[in-house]
Amino acid sequence: MAGGGWAHKISSVGGVTAIVAGGIAVTTTWASRTTPERFFKHRVFPVWGTGPLAVALAIAGWDFIYYWNHRFMHESRYMWSLHVVHHSSEHYNLSTALRQPVADVLGTSLPYGALCLAGIPPELITTARGVNLLYQFWIHTETIGRLGPAEMALNTPSHHRVHHGSNGRYLDRNHGSILIIWDRLFGTFEREDEKVVYGLTKNIDTFNLGRIVSHEYTAMLRDVAGSSTWGERLSYVLRGPGWATRHRAEVEAIVGTMPEEDVSDLGRGAALAGA
Repeated sequence: MAGGGWAHKISSVGGVTAIVAGGIAVTTTWASRTTPERFFKHRVFPVWGTGPLAVALAIAGWDFIYYWNHRFMHESRYMWSLHVVHHSSEHYNLSTALRQPVADVLGTSLPYGALCLAGIPPELITTARGVNLLYQFWIHTETIGRLGPAEMALNTPSHHRVHHGSNGRYLDRNHGSILIIWDRLFGTFEREDEKVVYGLTKNIDTFNLGRIVSHEYTAMLRDVAGSSTWGERLSYVLRGPGWATRHRAEVEAIVGTMPEEDVSDLGRGAALAGA
């Protein structure tokens, strides 16, 4: 039995090491191969120039890609681990907008530089990014109420308050940046009807910056360490945070019915696999 315990410990360390090393290799390679300049060299449409129409196309294109990247951040745990910093505040004001990820290199996303394939110059990608960031700042407030007909097309404080809510009906809704039409088109729109409860579904209750930035990574790697199969390890990383919560509860339920010595030898992941 003791040998089995050592084998599980070695497997745990090896699994975490492989996930971390492999993840860094994937994300850094992806970043280096998806730059705007690289795409622009391989563009398939003529250059649009830098006039008003080109700027508008760049902003709209960025907004569309942003919607999918933002949605991906909520639906895949390794991306949520990066994005959770922005949602960790239990208050909602302009300072919330300043809670931004500090380790973008640890994530992957649809490349905004892909817009360059359509002939949009790289410098307009930078312009679109700036416009996007500026727009998002003002919507982080409870001071501004509903904005009438504008809310049909634009993301507003009301829509974005929903996005920051931990209420069950508000989870993973309203991912748009400037435009809310993407959420309406792709089924992720929710109207602000009930009082918003801000923060995470399980708040961390700390002002420690290191913990705020790292707590979800720590929890994710702890789950990986407790897994016994690669399917389970990868699921804890790639699937959504909601899946991880449900699966962890299933594991705990099974472990709770096992003799203590079996749990210590097998590990939680092995207990589930053997159930």
